[in-house]
Amino acid sequence: MQIDIVTCLPGLVEGFFSQSIVKRATEGGKVSINIIDLREYGIGKSRQIDDYAFGGGAGMVMMIEPLVNCIKDLQSRTRYDEIIYMTPDGDLFDQKTANSFSLKGNLMIICGHYKGIDERVRETYITKELSIGDYVLSGGEIPAAVVTDAIVRLIPGAMNDETSALTDSFQDNLLAPPVYTRPADFEGLKVPEILLSGNFKKIEEWRVEKAIERTQKRRPDLWKKTL
Repeated sequence: MQIDIVTCLPGLVEGFFSQSIVKRATEGGKVSINIIDLREYGIGKSRQIDDYAFGGGAGMVMMIEPLVNCIKDLQSRTRYDEIIYMTPDGDLFDQKTANSFSLKGNLMIICGHYKGIDERVRETYITKELSIGDYVLSGGEIPAAVVTDAIVRLIPGAMNDETSALTDSFQDNLLAPPVYTRPADFEGLKVPEILLSGNFKKIEEWRVEKAIERTQKRRPDLWKKTL
């Protein structure tokens, strides 16, 4: 898989991908992540990428020309399954979407900034618009990193134990059950006996029961999806 992230602030995301699972996945050849500096496609000596909005109003808008030139240049070298724009008014990103994108070949993610990008780019080139929540950040770089991390960890070979991702919260619309580790008794706080029994069938039944219980209590909206 190849993920190309277009941003006007490369430094915000470069450090994120130099750690943990994403780093191991890139070093292991499971995924290629490229950070593209939009200012390389900027206009004039100042590499301008934003301008005032037609009709007035506060805030700047990312210009159409640099974005389109960047998209076309990348498309000349790579065939993308999706061109994603991170925006507060996009579809809410969830585990189902992450699962779907992890099966794709190549993705381009465009990070919004300022008041957003020229609408003509959205109408002509963007194939999917995503949001990570009902709030506004300074730019799309952090959301792009979130989406990338959620996708990469699902790629076979990215994690040491591939079954780990399949038991995470939100898979099958359930929250993950409680987890414990050593010591079994810490200052009188004890691990449930069933987890120490060695009866893996009973342990699995306990985990499912607790996952359901936790989901019903904390996320009834998710529980309704399982009914």
